Parts: sequence; structure tokens; C-alpha cells
Amino acid sequence: MKKKPEVSVELAKKLGLKEDEYERIFKILGRKPGYTELGIFAGLWSEHCSYKSSKKFLKRFPTKGPQVIQGPGENAGVVDIGDGLAVVFKMESHNHPSYIEPYQGAATGVGGILRDVFTMGARPIANMDSLHFGEIGFPRMKYLVEGVVEGIGDYGNCVGVPTVAGETYFEKGYNYNILVNAFTLGIANKDKIFYGRAVGPGNKVFYVGSRTGRDGIHGATMASEEFSEDTEEKKPTVQVGDPFMEKLLLEACLKVMDKNLIVGIQDMGAAGLTSSSFEMAGRAGTGMILNLDKVPTREEGMTSYEIMLSESQERMLLVVKKGHEEEVKKIFQKWDLQAVEIGEIIEEPVMVGYFHGEKVFELPVHPLTEEAPVYDRPRKVPDYIKEVHSFDENSLPLPDDLTETIEELLVRPNIASKRWIYRQYDHMVQINTVIRPGGDAALLRIKGTNKFLGLVVESNGRYTYLDPLEGSKWIMAEAAINLATIGTRPLAITDCLNFGNPEKPEIMWQFEQSVEGLSLACEILKTPVVSGNVSFYNETNGKPILPTPAVGMVGLAEGIKKIPSNFFTSGDNLIYLVGDSPLSLAGSEYLKMKKGSIIGKLPSINLEYIANLVELLLSLWWEGNIESAHDVSEGGVAVALLEMSMGSRGKIGFNIKLPGGNERIDRILFSETPGRVLIEVKEKNRENFEKAVREKNIPIYYLGKTTNEKGIIDAQLIINTVELFKKWDNFLEESLRQ
Repeated sequence: MKKKPEVSVELAKKLGLKEDEYERIFKILGRKPGYTELGIFAGLWSEHCSYKSSKKFLKRFPTKGPQVIQGPGENAGVVDIGDGLAVVFKMESHNHPSYIEPYQGAATGVGGILRDVFTMGARPIANMDSLHFGEIGFPRMKYLVEGVVEGIGDYGNCVGVPTVAGETYFEKGYNYNILVNAFTLGIANKDKIFYGRAVGPGNKVFYVGSRTGRDGIHGATMASEEFSEDTEEKKPTVQVGDPFMEKLLLEACLKVMDKNLIVGIQDMGAAGLTSSSFEMAGRAGTGMILNLDKVPTREEGMTSYEIMLSESQERMLLVVKKGHEEEVKKIFQKWDLQAVEIGEIIEEPVMVGYFHGEKVFELPVHPLTEEAPVYDRPRKVPDYIKEVHSFDENSLPLPDDLTETIEELLVRPNIASKRWIYRQYDHMVQINTVIRPGGDAALLRIKGTNKFLGLVVESNGRYTYLDPLEGSKWIMAEAAINLATIGTRPLAITDCLNFGNPEKPEIMWQFEQSVEGLSLACEILKTPVVSGNVSFYNETNGKPILPTPAVGMVGLAEGIKKIPSNFFTSGDNLIYLVGDSPLSLAGSEYLKMKKGSIIGKLPSINLEYIANLVELLLSLWWEGNIESAHDVSEGGVAVALLEMSMGSRGKIGFNIKLPGGNERIDRILFSETPGRVLIEVKEKNRENFEKAVREKNIPIYYLGKTTNEKGIIDAQLIINTVELFKKWDNFLEESLRQ
């Protein structure tokens, strides 16, 4: 048997605890903790599990609304969509594991978020992802891109849940830490939602799913610290996934929930059996007695510490109703899965664990869950802010050749087609997908109803680097507009807040400002936060990522008059630019292309105006007055026009005249400020369309018409859209092969 390390402040520090936190443990227990007990404290008090640096600020989020059934605090958020149905969704990060071992890191990120959703009693019907990589030519980056995409695709495809939408960015700020954020949405009956609560003293605690191994030990603490040169040594902390086991586990769990045989269920995620058992007890105000000898293991000689802290995948903890234990076992046996009784709920809020006849831990629940340390860390405006805001756009020379500039912009990594990525994902399995990847947002039908769901994920590290408050408002605005361009009303959001080391005041300032911006936007757009995740310590050797809050937004349509499109549908239709926003090149792809850096000061946007624009778009689709709509975002109006053309492989082009008067032409073409939408209209609907827009007091500009195989701007910029499509469509794959 392995000799246990001596418990000391040095050991505590190695496990990620601070010296004062170690002293606090002594005060709570009134004694020195045992080795397994110290590991439990380290796991549950890690940043990843306790949110000790972010909890103070997350309270600012609006989390309630008439549509909200369950907000933050459970495995996933639950939103009422009417007729007895609910959507269950959440987004989580798997950044650190994916940087170390991209395939397994990304795959197990998908597996974990799937479990968070079906744990609530919902059948998963859709995945999305938000991926941020470094420069394609940076060392290891092609390996990371290929591994992450393959991991996401393999896991989702094998489980049978489509990946229907997502986003991918390439930016220098992620050279040393990539971001892999995974989103899952499921459908449930709203009167059959299950919670991660260990209720009912005397009820038995069951372990179900895969056996426990040594993979993933210290995963939560690893995700709560910076990386350095020894990153490769952390590979043992990356879990190994088995999507076929996940599929069996999903079906078995949904069956025991359908038969109402359990009163609580929780995924063994970060910190494994430790987090699932303590969090379930913490929510219920109860305790547990656990017999670790009964935990199924796949490796010899595992210690109580390893069993409690392992993050092996595809495992769940169930609290079974008295008298139904054998029925639960039979259901899991039918699916060739283990269901083992490992403990019992007790009334006293204490967790007690036995191993080889010895009591290896006895710990009060609340100090580890509800009363973990909470820090109000110092905040300071970063020094770079003043410098980047000082850039004068008027000092930028106008392009010599606008046609060449536009064509060059369309094949930049952040603008070019991501088809190479999403073609590796099965996006049609379950046959709910109405709008496939490649547009502004995904559209799903809910079988047996007239309901449609819109799904979109949005972030932009450039915007939030320049101004985390305003930039966060920008990404919320873009998410809401994207949902409205496919006819769905924004309902609620989940978030994934990716930042550097919170112990640095500049990082905490970015975080606080971002939370404030998201909160303001959620209030005005009426999209409460129902779930989410904070990922700190995304930096290596002192180099932090760009501050990157990602938002997953869900929308609803009750019936659709015609299938929406983000692409031109036929020639000789009218093209309008609807909406107005302050024109600026700050943070734009164009400015990055010209100057090689992220600079400029973001203009403030009017969120009430954005809400009004959303309502307009919804009414236009509902009345059937438009053929397609596409928001103006990365790359500006020029790229938005070409992207609408790319949906026909460049065969439907455009001939337009830009508005703008004395404004700089590059600002008109390439500004990315949210609040403008390109809309295609048939001539017969022109009068109704223009009337509807003007009734909302929203600016409208007639630009021109759709045409064939060319993009013409102001009669002088002529682009061969068919030829450009080939370059746009193949750019990413060719770049990765070089």
C-alpha cells in the first residue's frame, strides 16, 4: 500500500491551497485534516469548483423571469417554452485539458456538458462550441486545431447529438492558451425536471457508469492555476472519454428518471465523486455515509484519495427512492452498466467516508460547499487601455485598391469559411436541424409541435480586450440580432467567462467590467442568465488570453411562416441596409489586417435600440415580408454582402450603391459596430416592408439588387463572387495543410 504524504502547509500549497486557507481548515475542523480530507478541501475550494474570485460579481446577473424554471446553481438552466415543455442548457469550458491533450480534452468537454443536461431529465438534441485558437502557423497550433475538432466531432457523432452551430477564431492572444467552450441543449417535460440534491435520509446512494481510474486526478486544481514550461507533465490530469459508454449511460439515466425511481442525480464532473456527493448534500442540507470499498475501480491499489478525486468520465451519482433499488439495478444491467450502492443519505450535514475498515474522512458539508472562501480581489485598469484607445482612425491611409482589400479580407482566418470544421460534425442526426451550420444561427424544430428553437454562440476577444464592458454589450447585441435574423425571439443565455489569472488586478478589472456589460444587456434584452461557467487562469508564463466572455443564447419561435435564410435566395431582389450604429474601425478585422494589432476605442451602443431592432426583425419574418437577413458583424457591410452571396456558392451576387455621404469609405464598408442588418426583399413586398421598418423608427437604406455571379459596389468595385467563393471555402483547410 502506498504511504500517504505527510499533511503540511507545503502539501496544501502543492494542491492549490493558500496558506491562510490551510489555516482556515484547521479552524473549521478543530484538528489537522487527514490526507484525503485535505484533497477534498483542495478540490472543492479550487477556483474551478468554488468560484471564489467570481462569486461576488456573478450575483449581479439577472437570473429570474417568467420563463425561468431553474437558474444558476444546478447542473444546467431550465427555461419554459410552453405547452408543458422546457429547454435545458448550459455551456462549460474545457480549456486547460484541451491545450494539454486536444483530442481527449475537447471530447471529454463535450461528454461533460452532455451529462450536465441529461442529468436534469432532458434528452440532448443539440451541441454548439466556441473555439479560440492562436495563429495557425504558431508551434503546435495545427495539431491543437485538428485534435480539438476531431475530439468534438467523434464524441458528439458517436453519442448521436448533432453539433448545429458554433464559432472559431484565430488570434495571437490564444497562442499559449486555447479556449474550448462546449454547449448542450436538451428538451424535457417541465414537470419532470430532476435536480442534484441528496434528499431523503435513509435513501441509498448509487454509483453508476464507468469504473473509476486514475485519469483526471487534480483536474479541478490544474484548471485553477497558470501553465508554465511543465504543461506536458500535466497530461495525467486529462480525462479519457468513451462516447459509447456515454450513450448507454444517457439512455439508462433517462429511463430511471422517466420511471420516477430517483430523487437526485449528479454528474461526477470536476473533482469527481467529491464534488458530486458534497454538492448534492449541500443543496439538500443533508449528509452522506460513503463506503469507498464499493466504488468500482479499474486500476489496482487505488487509494481513498484517488477514488474521491478521480475525474474519470461517464459516471453519475444517484439517490434512489426507498424500495426501488433493485428496479434501478435491473435497468442499468439492461444497458450493460454497473449500478452499485455505495452509501446512504443521513440527516446530519456531515460527509463520512470509510475505506478498508478505516474512517478516511469526516467533514461538515456547508464549509466545503456553501461557505467556501470568497475573495474581493483588487481591480485596476490595465496600462494598455489608454494606449489602444489613443489610436486615431483618421490617421489610417485609405486603401489603394478597395476590391483587392475586400477580397483579401474575405480569406482572413476569422472571416473565411469554417466548413472544414463543421463538416466533421454530424449536424443532421435526430433530424431536427432546419438551418445548418454556416449561417448566423442554428434553427431546430421540436418534433410534434409548431415550435422552433434558435441557437447561437457569440464572443469576440478583440472587442472585450479594447473595452470589456462595451465589448460584452456588443456580443450580447450580436447574439440577439442573430437569433432574430432567423425569426426566433431571444429567451435566455448561458455564459462561459474565460479570463487570465484573477490574482492580477488588471484581470479582475476586465472580469468585473465584462460582467457589468453582460448584466446590462441581459436586463434590456430580457434574456436572464440561467447557467454558466467561469474559467480563470488561462495564461502561460504570465501571458494571459484576451478576456473572452462567450454567450450561448437560445431563442423561440411559435410557428414559422417561411424557412428563414441568411443568404441571398434569387436574383433581381431588393437589398436594404436596415438600422444604424456609430461607424468605427475599432477592433475590426480590417484594422487588424492593416495595422497588425488590436487598437481603437469602441463606440457605445444603444441597447434599447437593439431590442427594438430585434422586434422589427421578428415581425418582418412573421409577416413574410423578407427573403433573407444577415447581420453586419466581423468584416462589416462588405463581408456581410459577400457572405450572403457565398450561400449560393457565389452564383447570386449584388449590385449596390453605399450610403454614407462624406464618411470615410473604409468605415462604411468595414465597421463592425452591432445594430445593422442586410435584408433581401421581393419587389412585391417592398411597400409593406418599408412601412414596417419606418413604423419602428429604424433607419432604412435602399442599396440595390441581387444579381448573378458578381459583386458590384458603387459601380466601380467589381468582385467575381464565384471565384472568390472557392478561395473563401478552401482557405482554412489549405492553411492547415501547409
